[in-house]
Amino acid sequence: MTTTSDPPEELVFADWYQREFPRVARALALASGDPLLGEEAAAEAFARALAIWPKVHAMESPGGWVYSVALSELRRTWRRRRLERRSLDRLHLEHVPAPTAPDDALWQAVAQLAPRARTAIALRYVADLTEADIADVMNIARGTVAATLFAARKQLATALAPHLTGDRS
Repeated sequence: MTTTSDPPEELVFADWYQREFPRVARALALASGDPLLGEEAAAEAFARALAIWPKVHAMESPGGWVYSVALSELRRTWRRRRLERRSLDRLHLEHVPAPTAPDDALWQAVAQLAPRARTAIALRYVADLTEADIADVMNIARGTVAATLFAARKQLATALAPHLTGDRS
């Protein structure tokens, strides 16, 4: 004896998603004025619906629930952006010009360093980290950082000496 059963929950969700997602995303794009933001909020709402699909599926209006969740997500994004703008306004950030790129000779000399030395040089002189911070980042002892930087500076000085003295023969 065979009985007719309901389709698996996954198929029901997939059908509902395909039918409803474009409509929800368009409505939120219109509400937000930003198609990408609307689609992102809709995607988050449908992801939450999938996570608790048996409960959502049993609701009188799963579509109403997903719209409500998506609008809440949209409002949360707006609040976060507003707070970020206020925080940036309070900082009164000044325009800081981009650093100038070092000349090719320096780049070539740094490229010739061993990977550990290159990393230490980059962290010290580009990222402006202290030796202790570099040790933490590279997961090595602070003394190893100091020795690595010393050796790297010595190697760079030797490689760059002709460029510094103008003797490039």
